[in-house]
Amino acid sequence: MTSPIVTLRLMTEHDLSMLHQWLNRPHIVEWWGGERPSLQAVHEHYLPRVLAQESVVPYIGLLDGMPFAYAQSYVALGSGDGWWPDETDPGVRGIDQFIALPERLGQGLGTQLVRALVSTLFSNPEVTKVQTDPAPHNLRAIRCYENAGFRQVKQIVTPDGPAIYMLHDRPSSPSAASAA
Repeated sequence: MTSPIVTLRLMTEHDLSMLHQWLNRPHIVEWWGGERPSLQAVHEHYLPRVLAQESVVPYIGLLDGMPFAYAQSYVALGSGDGWWPDETDPGVRGIDQFIALPERLGQGLGTQLVRALVSTLFSNPEVTKVQTDPAPHNLRAIRCYENAGFRQVKQIVTPDGPAIYMLHDRPSSPSAASAA
């Protein structure tokens, strides 16, 4: 039996109804905003991202080619609304994601999704590191990030409340490692 393949594609306007359904699932509401958004609210919030009118880049995670997850990345510097006011590095990207299918939780797919997202981000040479900020009691997310190569840095307070600040540094290139 072969392992499932997790890939990413950019989210499109056609995905907004599916995203609306996902954002209303109890296991997502618990960690993603705490509310069940209307379809109109999803369109208002996510359509500018799809149309590249914001610095947030939305993705759909695919499991063997079928949508199963949402992911997003953003430039941390200047993200506003009280987020990352001390950040000075324009190469830092933040990430968030969720698995939409509750029956697919606990199977290592979140780790694969995060690895795919980090790999996509580091394919841009301007990206210096990737950060994330799970809630301290979201042990599943913390374990997922650690399995994907993140390290816990410190506990912080974000506009959403307490969080664990986690970082994934840019991997050193094989040629740089062998030259050392």
